[in-house]
Amino acid sequence: MSDLNIAERIRVRGLVQGVGFRPTVWRLARESGLNGEVWNDSQGVEIHISGSPGQIDTFCRRLTEEPPPLSRIDAIERSRVEEFPDTAEFLIRESRSGDIRTGVVPDAAICPACRNEIDDRENRRFGYPFTNCTHCGPRLSIIERIPYDRCNTSMRHFPMCPACRSEYEDPADRRFHAQPNACPVCGPRVWLVDSSGEMLSDPMSVENPIIEASHMLAAGRILAIKGIGGFHLACDATNAEAVSRLRERKGRYHKPFALMARELSVIRRYCRVSDQEAALLSSSAAPIVLLQRAEHEPLPESVAPAQTSLGFMLPYTPLHHLLLKQWDRPLVMTSGNRIEEPQCIDNQEAAKRLHPLADGLLLNDREIINRVDDSVVRFMGGQPRLLRRARGYAPAPIPLPEGFDHTMSVLALGGELKNTFCLINRGEAILSQHLGDLENLISYQDYLKNLHLYADLYQHRPSCLVSDLHPNYRSTHRAKELAGEEDLPLIQVQHHHAHIASVMAENGWPMSGGKVLGISLDGSGYGGDGTIWGGEILLADYLDFQRLGSLTPIALPGGTQAIRQPWRNAFSHLHSAFGWENVRERWGELEAVQWLDKQPVETLIRMIEGGLNSPLSSSCGRLFDGVAGILGICRESISYEGQAAIELEAAAVAGRLDDMRGYPLRVDRQGEEWRMDPAPLWQAILEDLLSGQTREVIAWRFHLGLASTISQTAIHLAERSDIGTIALSGGVFQNKTLFELVQDQLAESGLCVLTHQTIPANDGGLSLGQAVIGLAKLTRIK
Repeated sequence: MSDLNIAERIRVRGLVQGVGFRPTVWRLARESGLNGEVWNDSQGVEIHISGSPGQIDTFCRRLTEEPPPLSRIDAIERSRVEEFPDTAEFLIRESRSGDIRTGVVPDAAICPACRNEIDDRENRRFGYPFTNCTHCGPRLSIIERIPYDRCNTSMRHFPMCPACRSEYEDPADRRFHAQPNACPVCGPRVWLVDSSGEMLSDPMSVENPIIEASHMLAAGRILAIKGIGGFHLACDATNAEAVSRLRERKGRYHKPFALMARELSVIRRYCRVSDQEAALLSSSAAPIVLLQRAEHEPLPESVAPAQTSLGFMLPYTPLHHLLLKQWDRPLVMTSGNRIEEPQCIDNQEAAKRLHPLADGLLLNDREIINRVDDSVVRFMGGQPRLLRRARGYAPAPIPLPEGFDHTMSVLALGGELKNTFCLINRGEAILSQHLGDLENLISYQDYLKNLHLYADLYQHRPSCLVSDLHPNYRSTHRAKELAGEEDLPLIQVQHHHAHIASVMAENGWPMSGGKVLGISLDGSGYGGDGTIWGGEILLADYLDFQRLGSLTPIALPGGTQAIRQPWRNAFSHLHSAFGWENVRERWGELEAVQWLDKQPVETLIRMIEGGLNSPLSSSCGRLFDGVAGILGICRESISYEGQAAIELEAAAVAGRLDDMRGYPLRVDRQGEEWRMDPAPLWQAILEDLLSGQTREVIAWRFHLGLASTISQTAIHLAERSDIGTIALSGGVFQNKTLFELVQDQLAESGLCVLTHQTIPANDGGLSLGQAVIGLAKLTRIK
């Protein structure tokens, strides 16, 4: 060995397993004239290398600049060693075990190279629906434990044929150590059955089942299709009768359906697609992107009732690509379940649960280990913002901001709706995929399964548990059970404080960064005073918060019934603002008031005034419901969470006039807090209704006035508190119209505005906020 040569051990941390990282190291090392070896272990990738200092420096620079497409390098740690590699060439070694310190890579959409192969009649993978390589394919959905090797995934049931084995073992091949690598000879198979389970295709054929499935869809049938992270229910999106039949069977009467189209040119016939949106649709994450409807080629109204946007995605698996190959129109591609249940992942489960819903099932024998829903993104304020973080994004780790203790482990159990949980370990937050609403027993069982899975995947043993304050959340109950079983401390965190902490953490706000002014708007969260909060302005850091302002609390007559029936909120707001007798006298000729007067108003008044099942709430979501109800939007009931508010925003978009003024809210100081009272807003709405104004214009003026009041109140409180940064969080900020109005007004005032992009503003991001608050409090104690 030359005296000029040195030896180093190089540790690479991040998302570096299952993404072709070792072949990249092998190639770059050989091109740099280096010798040594590289292997996977539980901490990431380790390299033992020798050569001249300049050669090794060049190698490290190129590794940083030319990583594999799906990888993410968080750190490269170099240390000089005395021992030289025992090889004159550069080799890739087998994985080694140890304490888990590496990440699990999200599932990735089919790459262009694999797509070309399945379209090439001369290629041995022509038409094969499970084609993949190190740049694409299943990851989280098939893994049982790490390191990410084939024996630790559901692909262990499929021994590779000699041709696949040759690719797998060749460092120069893009399928080198691609764990799901397979072909028609040795890999999973697909077959088609009818709703009774009778075979409709030749199980030994690669193409036939998919072609037959396409024919069934074209004939107006509904199919259950097993994908990468669960089943979809599909039908022809241009066939109004098929779409209506799917709604009836699924029990999903109004919630918009997701759509899948063969290529961007098909989507552009139905929606406006910006360059940014096109890039996101075509990315390895391939999420559902909410797009503005175009006028030239409409789809049936039943695809997305009362909506101005459509949720589209591109085919992200070879199977979807092959299924849509001959389709010049979109398919409905909605989750394979009845409404409010989690999607099916198992063939037998699908045969049982989807039998009444589908006319046929396109099945395969690759087991889905982990349920992973489609992610959903909406561009707001010029940036993509995740509404649901799942396939393509989870469970990529989130680095913690500066100042947090890297030696302590935390488990935060999330909320009740749109649940995720969060592990903190060694300076990273690992946020689970979207798990759904824990009110549903199947979803809760899946939640418990995933808690165990992630604990095993990351060998995570928390030193502290964190939960919401709400005593009746299933996640809170589980946190208390775990605390007792494991003898662990439990920290309970106020819901809206967690929302604000989540956006702080996402934006890298350091522990020493001081306080921000947080605006948290949502449907409900258990308040620090025992009432239901949801329209809050908080002065907060990671350790504590102070409530500086809120919407005026209004009773929710009937409790949870008021969440399901918007008219109850309209009535309660009007009664609180004016008294129902005055409403009758002044606005009794209005259809909405006459409708409300036919309800059991005397009973409701007794409930409200006696505090009988009528909890007080400052919820912004319920204010949206009330306004929707008075305008005749979902007045009697909603069929999915947020429906009234979503349809109210759609009306506002249709009524938008930039020279109009918004409806006023009155802002008063009550003790140490400021109250934003919507009573003047209600009077203005009723007067506009009397004058014959359209509900679209009224909806727009409502958004405009609410945004202005919230923004101006926050600006005032920021000045009083000497705060320069405002953080926005909570599910109401999924409303593009309100979000952009508030963000623009705050930014124009010179304030720094922290917003969500990679973490949902809704309760899907709640567990991250819980986790960093818990860690901050542990750090202070330590």
